[in-house]
Amino acid sequence: VVSTQSTGRLARHFKMSATQRKPFEHLPTSVVPSNYILYLHPDLQKFTFSGKESIDVEVKESVNTVKMNSAEIEVQSASFTSGGNTVASSNIQTNSEDETLTVTFPGSLPLGVGQINLNFTGILNDKLRGFYRSCYTAGDGSKKHIAVTQFESTDARRAFPCWDEPAFKATFDVTLVSPVAAVALSNMPAVKEEVKDDVKITTYDRTPIMSTYLVAFVVGEFDYVEARDRNNVLIRVYTPVGKKEQGEFALDVAVKTLPFYNDYFEIPYPLPKMDLIAIPDFAAGAMENWGW
Repeated sequence: VVSTQSTGRLARHFKMSATQRKPFEHLPTSVVPSNYILYLHPDLQKFTFSGKESIDVEVKESVNTVKMNSAEIEVQSASFTSGGNTVASSNIQTNSEDETLTVTFPGSLPLGVGQINLNFTGILNDKLRGFYRSCYTAGDGSKKHIAVTQFESTDARRAFPCWDEPAFKATFDVTLVSPVAAVALSNMPAVKEEVKDDVKITTYDRTPIMSTYLVAFVVGEFDYVEARDRNNVLIRVYTPVGKKEQGEFALDVAVKTLPFYNDYFEIPYPLPKMDLIAIPDFAAGAMENWGW
């Protein structure tokens, strides 16, 4: 039971909140991305990550600022490269309320194609969104920490500065640095893997053109079972270490259903692999990351 007086106070509160809320503004289209070269190094002990990226962009209007989305990320440096010349930024400003990053340069950027280069750090948060941390208990009783992503609808900005609106589609070249014993996954198959300075560096094939919320990565210790469907798509089911037999049923279903949907919709599955993985802490019921 709620009194009339209490109801009136609540109504006034929500009316004030509505009037105080800033109207949503789309990002400018004066500079738009076409490809992200992304390098991320999560630390599963400190629950932080470092990263760098080079974003291929097209400058469509004469501007000296570039605005994109960023949240809970600290950008250490920014520069713009075009025609063999690199110019350092004159100012880097973040807005936590709007979740934006504005990079200002000394002069107007040349029209045409170029690259924005950023170095940044962030946290593996405990909010179940963005680039976050989770854990599971292995068969021997040990706790295994993992780094996971959930970007839908607007949380890719918590992993790397980007144009985090679905209309700004691009391709992605992802590289992940992980412990040697860990599995590192992203949307596409790995094209290169090397061990250097006691870490594993995994580089993945370029993705198709897609929105930022479909990008995904996982770093942690897992076992897996695998098979190929009748169209030769590689399907893997990842499980906690020591429990891969629990993935057999999901694998059997996936191998049969993926060709079924190809036939039903008359649209072939466009990627060379599909990974299935169950995450202990996951706010959404499921997520349609490409390649997952």
